[in-house]
Amino acid sequence: MTTAPLALQVRGLRKRFGDVVAVDGLDLDVAAGECFGLLGPNGAGKTTTLEICEGLQAADDGDLRVLGLTWAADETTLRQRLGVQLQETQYADKLTVIEVVRLFRSFFHDGWSAEETVALVQLEEKRNARIGGLSGGQRQRLSIACALVGNPDLLFLDEPTTGLDPQARRQLWDLVDRLRQMGRTIILTTHYMDEAERLCDRIAIVDRGRVIARGTPRELIRSLGAEQVVEVTVEGEDAVASAAMEALPGVLRARRDAATWTLQVTAAHETLPALLQLASQANVRILELRTHSPTLEDVFVSLTGRALREGESA
Repeated sequence: MTTAPLALQVRGLRKRFGDVVAVDGLDLDVAAGECFGLLGPNGAGKTTTLEICEGLQAADDGDLRVLGLTWAADETTLRQRLGVQLQETQYADKLTVIEVVRLFRSFFHDGWSAEETVALVQLEEKRNARIGGLSGGQRQRLSIACALVGNPDLLFLDEPTTGLDPQARRQLWDLVDRLRQMGRTIILTTHYMDEAERLCDRIAIVDRGRVIARGTPRELIRSLGAEQVVEVTVEGEDAVASAAMEALPGVLRARRDAATWTLQVTAAHETLPALLQLASQANVRILELRTHSPTLEDVFVSLTGRALREGESA
């Protein structure tokens, strides 16, 4: 456990919507100055957790301290010290970028100027552009500018790159990197494994309203015990028996998704020749074969038995 002061402390957080349990006894500790990620599929409870921490919803149960304060006793103070970028934000299309940022700046006693904030998110060229003419990536940077203009001690980013093209995502990543270098405490939600691995100092993987794993990206990946992941697509879903795949040398875990097998292995140089021999003996045609280093996606699959995108559809 880190010895740095805690920017956020959550214990036993619970929230229901009718018969649906959105958050189910969730615990979190976020140290000051770190970028902390809540990682999980849509519907895992990430946004609900953030909205409770932001003071936008009330918890049904649990203890919550934000910057050492509580919403019940310190709401006015907390509003001045937090920055919030929501998953979706609507602005008046006819307002300009600088007008919107100036409006949000007026809500805070202290902070950066609107011009400084626009420069920080690299929207100077769009300073006088109307909101209706902005691209998706530019709108997201504007949302972050509005969250930053009060110079917050704690910044919440809720799926900041969802729906963006790869170039716009990279631009948002660069912005988050700059904020980290400035010492900002950032809590972000995402269901992009590569994004969490790239941006976050520590991660909590959330599924069905609970934290099922936590640690640095490297710690979580190392917990698999696998050096490589082998993915092989064969002709026909029942072409190879599960027992045969699991018995291959070096295989820790084997998972089948239709005609594709995913093998977590300790020694790919032993597994691959045996896999090819098994395919030959079983008269099975290999359609595709690839290997990669373990990722957070593999951690999620190992913990839940399903891929992240399956969790989204669920």
